[in-house]
Amino acid sequence: MSQVFSKSPEHCAKQGGLTIDKSYKKLFFAFSAFLTIVLAFIFLIWLTLHPAKPQFALREADIYQLSLSGTHLLNSSIQFTLLSRNPNKKVGIYYDELQAFAAYKGQQITFDSFLPPFYQGHEESNLLTTSLQGTGLPVALSFGYEVEHDQTAGRIVLNLKVNGKLRWKVGTWVSGRYRFNVNCVSVMSFGPNAPTAPLSSNQAAQCSTAV
Repeated sequence: MSQVFSKSPEHCAKQGGLTIDKSYKKLFFAFSAFLTIVLAFIFLIWLTLHPAKPQFALREADIYQLSLSGTHLLNSSIQFTLLSRNPNKKVGIYYDELQAFAAYKGQQITFDSFLPPFYQGHEESNLLTTSLQGTGLPVALSFGYEVEHDQTAGRIVLNLKVNGKLRWKVGTWVSGRYRFNVNCVSVMSFGPNAPTAPLSSNQAAQCSTAV
């Protein structure tokens, strides 16, 4: 006598569910493995080509005018030259925005000056020169006292700053924009016997750069 086994609809449904669950698991593991490989590849490229931030050095700074009109309106004229260097052997830099200004004891003493955008190749250096002006620029009431105090001390310290945006270039690939900030400190002789204009600093000084 032969035996006939029949499967209930509920039993078939369970088997089908197991097959679908296994397919989803295989797909999930395959996708996870692919994503892990891609991320590891990107991380390896980043370790190999991790760009070093650009380097800046102050080459020259001149103050042609720094005078008060009334008690707190400043007229200023300053020129400075920076040396910009890309230290990377395999990464180029696009400078999309360059905005320069001068500050004294935390106060901005010139209007913003905009430098033209440019591209900097591998291990390339460029000189950047800009003229900064300020006319009727409001400053703190203590500004005149601070300047007189520095003149008595025999020196004046300015911060020459550049803010902007850059992009990294590796081969044909170009990154998104990154903000960067440059701060250069210029120390100039400013005693009673110093020439009235211009006050100059020809001593090269490294600048701090944040990207």
